[in-house]
Amino acid sequence: MRRPRHLSPEERALWDRVAKSADPLDRARAATEGTPPPPKAPPARVPDPPAPPAAPLPSFRVGERASPGRPHDLQPTIAERVAAQPVRMDAKTHKRLSRGKTPPDARIDLHGMTLAQAHSALVAFVLSSQMNGRRHLLVITGKGRARDELAPMPVVEGALRHQVPHWLELPPLDRAVLQVTQAHQRHGGAGAYYVTLRRRR
Repeated sequence: MRRPRHLSPEERALWDRVAKSADPLDRARAATEGTPPPPKAPPARVPDPPAPPAAPLPSFRVGERASPGRPHDLQPTIAERVAAQPVRMDAKTHKRLSRGKTPPDARIDLHGMTLAQAHSALVAFVLSSQMNGRRHLLVITGKGRARDELAPMPVVEGALRHQVPHWLELPPLDRAVLQVTQAHQRHGGAGAYYVTLRRRR
């Protein structure tokens, strides 16, 4: 076995200088990793101030301040809108017509038609009646019914009953129509209209 060679004085001095510049492994690891800081204690919770006592509600009755004479802002019904139109024809003739004492010269029944079909049929009926010299027409629309009786808001009943007076006020019928009146009960009542035409020029 070969014996280790002894260091010379110069080699020993060099080794001592290198050894002094190095840190022990355990000391370097401890300096690098460090000791974890102790956990911080949670801050103390400040209790909420107590809520002030609620004031008692004054006694009241629902609707006690409502004014029964206050006018409402609901849209008028179709019968009210037709009745509010000014009378453009002879007052005596209009009175007889409203009482159902003037028989219509012609009639049209729009039951079962779609809005598009009814509009086309009404335009053709009114204009042809004016060309043939007829004056008093009966337009039957039907009263209609609500589509949803459980609806949270009011539902318009009878689309044709609401659209016919509007159509009669628009071109091309506005120039032919003189007056629109709710029909008498014997001619359909709320489900029909009397339409008085202007004389053909």
